[in-house]
Amino acid sequence: MTVAKLTSQRICTSMVGKVGKVASASTNGTTRRLRTQSQGLASRRNVGALGLRARAAAQVRSSVVMAAGVPAELPSTTFKVRVRDESIGGDNPFKWVDVTSKELFGGKKVVLFSLPGAFTPTCSTYQLPNFEKLYDEFKAKGVDAVYCLSVNDSFVMNQWAKAQNLKNVKVIPDGSLLFTNAMGMNVQKDNHGFGQRSWRYAVVADDMKIVQTFIEPGKCENGSVDDDPYGASSPENILKYLKGEEFDAGA
Repeated sequence: MTVAKLTSQRICTSMVGKVGKVASASTNGTTRRLRTQSQGLASRRNVGALGLRARAAAQVRSSVVMAAGVPAELPSTTFKVRVRDESIGGDNPFKWVDVTSKELFGGKKVVLFSLPGAFTPTCSTYQLPNFEKLYDEFKAKGVDAVYCLSVNDSFVMNQWAKAQNLKNVKVIPDGSLLFTNAMGMNVQKDNHGFGQRSWRYAVVADDMKIVQTFIEPGKCENGSVDDDPYGASSPENILKYLKGEEFDAGA
């Protein structure tokens, strides 16, 4: 083979090698760009999805999440209660007494229902009087006591109990929201001029341990004028649960 031909072959081989390397580099570069673009797109999609979920979580208050925040046991708090003491004499024979959650609920199977306020329409027309009417049915199902709690002082709760002619249901004042806050059930009701109140709910508890909750759906701050649902925490619904029938647990 002549020197010219040998040189020509070497040049061609070298060129082919260089072209192959260039092509390979080009292909690898394209692959890397496509991979980077794909990863970037996937990342943007993930970030977008997370952003949408975050915005949705911030904008929508889930009653299910709030229900999940209810403690496993009834909170240990102290209630300031006005009780009658005839030994005091006079026209107003009442004194202040500290009553603890343990004293009220410990060692008992109880139904506790809480509501936005004493003397309010739904509470006075349906919920409290119907718990009183159905009290014997609760007793027949092993319930030792039924309690009504509201973010009101003891003077108001005592007068409400008197107006309702209560004989069986016991009222509990939670004016400082100690119990309601610990239950995670406090809501702002400034739209009604109420300030902080309790969301409407009920529980069945056995020796302080919460066995079943009945929380009205849609728990929110400063809802609409009609934002006070009532159904899950009704005595009729709770009796269904105690009887082993289909019931509404609410939120």
